[in-house]
Amino acid sequence: MSPTLPCDRTQFQPGDRLCVALSGGADSVALLLTFHAQRESLGIGLSAVHVHHGLRGEEADADQRFVEDLCIAHDIPLHLHQASVPQRVSETRASGNAETIEEAARNLRYEIFTNLLTSGHADAVLTAHTLDDQAETVLMKLLRGAWTEGLSAIHPTITLAKGKILRPFLQTRRSEIEAYLTQLNQPWRNDSTNTDTAYTRNRIRHELLPQLRTYNPNLDQTLANMAELAREEESRWQTELNRLLPQLLLPGKPVRGGGRAVSTTPGQSHSAVSIELDRLRAMDPALRRRVLRAAARQLGARLSFDETSRLLALCGFRPYPAIGAPTVAARTGSTLHLPSGLRADRSPRELRLYREV
Repeated sequence: MSPTLPCDRTQFQPGDRLCVALSGGADSVALLLTFHAQRESLGIGLSAVHVHHGLRGEEADADQRFVEDLCIAHDIPLHLHQASVPQRVSETRASGNAETIEEAARNLRYEIFTNLLTSGHADAVLTAHTLDDQAETVLMKLLRGAWTEGLSAIHPTITLAKGKILRPFLQTRRSEIEAYLTQLNQPWRNDSTNTDTAYTRNRIRHELLPQLRTYNPNLDQTLANMAELAREEESRWQTELNRLLPQLLLPGKPVRGGGRAVSTTPGQSHSAVSIELDRLRAMDPALRRRVLRAAARQLGARLSFDETSRLLALCGFRPYPAIGAPTVAARTGSTLHLPSGLRADRSPRELRLYREV
């Protein structure tokens, strides 16, 4: 029996052009064949895209040949792209924003997907993320200390400026997919790096999750449920923040006689926001924390839990919680230096955030 299509049919409209991200692995092969079988009932156009990452040598070359043969056999148009992950890793390291091999590969893929959408070759790109992938991602985010938005993990839909990224198999188990392909007598390619426990995800997949399933056999679904709850919570909070932030975030800093001015101090950017301390005091802790993090994001900075706690301490709300961490004075005139060039100044009435160039 074919794997279910767990996304709402309203995501696809007759005439939509869908492009399947096809690696040659079991998940993406099943995704391609599922939509190929349903293309007439859905009224869609179907194509595929394959990215050769410049890794794994002859194995990757064989993956590409397999994908080409599969698409020829089913008369499916194929977009082939050559990329160099090692080159990207080297370039990002030189720029000071180093990416891991996994990050570089993912970013290159999604740049190619975005280009397919913006150039009008497809209305949506479909990736074959499964419920197993979702569980692994939630657990990996949890281990790294992610915020709620991080625990939302893999989203079923990503809406871009033009087109969408869709994950139709996000409620489908990998075991169901492999059983389906076996039933069809359809082979697939296995990536040898998927068993390399030097990668965090593989250690979680092959070592940690099997151990945790002895405590909860339904752990994968439980983690996927957590992602869905986190996604809905974040959506609700984002709606609230979009309503409140324009009232809370003030440009620059106050000047004598009224009004506000943007700083032109040498070495500082012109991007700054201020928040009245009295407004922060009137908030509950959850909203207060989110407002500070949202203010930092508007300046292009992302705050960790500890960095947010230091910012709260500067405002005088609570002591910094980490043992051995630097103390933060909640005094007028105090300045807090945070990563990404983010700076915070405490005045008698306001907290001012800005970034240094």
